[in-house]
Amino acid sequence: SRCYRLAAVGLGLLCVLLLTAITVLWIQFNHLTAERDQLQTSYTNLTAERDQLQTSYTNLTAERDQLQTSNTNLTAERDQLQTTWIGLNDSKTEGVWKWVDGSALTTGFWYPGEPNNYGNEDCGLYGYGFDPVNNWADYPCNNQFFWICEKRI
Repeated sequence: SRCYRLAAVGLGLLCVLLLTAITVLWIQFNHLTAERDQLQTSYTNLTAERDQLQTSYTNLTAERDQLQTSNTNLTAERDQLQTTWIGLNDSKTEGVWKWVDGSALTTGFWYPGEPNNYGNEDCGLYGYGFDPVNNWADYPCNNQFFWICEKRI
């Protein structure tokens, strides 16, 4: 009978330990399940944010491309507005520059390296390069720029 009592107490203790272990494991399982659910929600939210950022990036890329195109167009317009025909050419004799009234050029404000007749350039223009004074260049006469006229008063 003593043997049975020891066996019964041992089995009782084993049942209590087993029940305690099951309870601890159940609590851990519930915590892990809640953590998994939170991670899944975070993953879903991050995926949505990533998609929004990708859309924003795509939109910004398109806007950047449009701005670059606008900048290129504005730069071309600015250059055309700054560059002006001045009524000077050497189309009759290369290197002999004359004004449209036939008078010879006496003082020139050529940009360094100009005139160079690169590509059959026979007309003089103002506004070439970045020098505020020496900014004349020879250019092909068939290009369209604004022009400067002299008017006697």
